[in-house]
Amino acid sequence: MRILLIRLRLIGDVVFTTPAIRALRRRYPDARLVYLVEDAAAPVVARNPHLNDVRSVPRRSGIGRVLEDLRLARTLRRERYDLVIDFHGGPRSSLLTWLTGAPRRLGYTVKGRSWMYTEAVSRPRALRPRHSVENQWDLLAALGIGTPDPARDPVEMPADPEADMTVAERLRMAGVGPGHRVIVVHVSAGNPFRRWPASSFAALTASLAAGPSRRVILTSGPSEAGAADAVARAAQGQLPASLAHHVVRCGEFDLIQLRALVERAALFIGGDSGPLHVASTTRTPIVGLYGPTLPVRSAPWRRSSLVSAAVEAGPLPCRPCDQRVCAPGDYRCLTRIPANAVLREAERLLASDDGRASSPELAPTREPAGQPS
Repeated sequence: MRILLIRLRLIGDVVFTTPAIRALRRRYPDARLVYLVEDAAAPVVARNPHLNDVRSVPRRSGIGRVLEDLRLARTLRRERYDLVIDFHGGPRSSLLTWLTGAPRRLGYTVKGRSWMYTEAVSRPRALRPRHSVENQWDLLAALGIGTPDPARDPVEMPADPEADMTVAERLRMAGVGPGHRVIVVHVSAGNPFRRWPASSFAALTASLAAGPSRRVILTSGPSEAGAADAVARAAQGQLPASLAHHVVRCGEFDLIQLRALVERAALFIGGDSGPLHVASTTRTPIVGLYGPTLPVRSAPWRRSSLVSAAVEAGPLPCRPCDQRVCAPGDYRCLTRIPANAVLREAERLLASDDGRASSPELAPTREPAGQPS
């Protein structure tokens, strides 16, 4: 049996399909499972042990994308898939699903596109207080696969030994050594609706870095390296000169390296964006910041023994929202999250840590959260 899975676009959404990949492998142990994804999120599934192949395509627009998709569709059609599951539901993914010619094509009920599937599953347009893993899992019901369980089917992104060695060397070059407790703070997000103010990140970083033996490593997306540098300078300016080196900037990390870095950390802090969901594939404690989104929809999906905390502004009449227009105009769902509230949760998780060393030399090798113990 040949099965094609399609999930284009966002990193976090691809992470949220990984429990379904595991469940499909369990349901069809001898099937050939192929995953189609856009380049930016391909590293999430590149080493997934339950997949036979990963196909990545660039994100383009215009006539170039049309021609490329037609070529891709011809290739997929020749591969004669028995089943195609479209976890995305967008115009591009639904068209590719239809063009495969597979006898069974699963997707969501979407106005104007449901006819491209042989079976369509209802997906309400309203922002439901339900986890995204469960929303995508709905497509598996038609295959006789039961309800999802984060203990049995957590999100996963296996470790990469080469990336781990690269990160270890970069940390050593930055002066992070034995006995240091590493805290990773990711200061950027893909859109302004998920971006906590830089001043808040700076205040939080300065407070965390004041602790003995701590090293706070600031990370960001490639396009926001300048913002991370500015947060680092502001945080260092709030610390005594003798502690300024506790705030560390050692360049940017790609997704695979970011996962390796977080795996070595005592704590990860970041907004509801791709890096937080990559972090959730490790065993590292997480503090997530939720503005227009709800933790019930996108909190780390992993076994309950792996601790995490959510910090949010609380109930607002405009929250959650579709993240297209900020109705009040001031992003109050983010600006009303105080730095001391995030700090309080961070210190709580750090205090409850089991004492694992977090330095490159002393950190034990930890299995990915998605692997059985």
